[in-house]
Amino acid sequence: MARNQARRRKPRTAKRIKMPTIRISRIVTPLIAIGIVFATYQLSLTMLDRTISSIEINGPFQRVSALQIEESISEEIDAGFVGADLDRVQDRIVALPWIDQARVARRWPSRIAITVTEQVPAAIWGDSGLLNTRGELFVAEARHPPAELPRLSGPDERSAEVAKRYLAVRDQLIPIGLDLQRVHVDARGSWDMTLQNGIQVRLGRRDVPERTEVFLNVVADIVSSRAKEIDYVDMRYSNGFTIGWNGGSATPIAEPQQTEQEMLAARGTD
Repeated sequence: MARNQARRRKPRTAKRIKMPTIRISRIVTPLIAIGIVFATYQLSLTMLDRTISSIEINGPFQRVSALQIEESISEEIDAGFVGADLDRVQDRIVALPWIDQARVARRWPSRIAITVTEQVPAAIWGDSGLLNTRGELFVAEARHPPAELPRLSGPDERSAEVAKRYLAVRDQLIPIGLDLQRVHVDARGSWDMTLQNGIQVRLGRRDVPERTEVFLNVVADIVSSRAKEIDYVDMRYSNGFTIGWNGGSATPIAEPQQTEQEMLAARGTD
């Protein structure tokens, strides 16, 4: 009896799993909307992108002319009011000699406004190079470098360092009536300076910052008060310095009461 009941049972059928349906419209509609927005944006750019009618250039124009600036960016400007790449326009202007900074902006409906700042030479580097106030070499060979500028020299990779030391020392000399005319560092790293009055200051290779401080804090006042009697100052000693007097004489110094010989420091210079 049990066997007959088993035979009468119907075989089990596999259940069908209903897959979720995705309407195509849910995918297509956003894509169409994005396409419309993009097309509208491109159409707007096309309508706005017109030929640049004028270029406004503001600056001191002492070393660079407005015509030079306009010629340097002519290819970029041809791209149109919207199509012109302002970053590339700015880079082309800054690449010109004597240009330090440049600002470029669009002015509706078809004008480009440019403001430039020229480099300010702070010193002559080597024979005819020019350094700005940041110690950057912006002209490698100037035709007529200003004669009144101080002269700095040394390995090219140390130009910023030399300029930094020059500016730091000069700032402390000016208040006491002194100024720097020349700063030089040779290939071995030995430093020397020449004051505006022609007095040479020898710093050597070692402990240059410390020796410079001693010169500024102690010797500069002596030089300021007796400049006409002094030929050079030698700071290349571990415990002091030497003042070389004009004519080789050993004229004593008023304060402190010491002669040149008494101011000699330990042996061995540099």
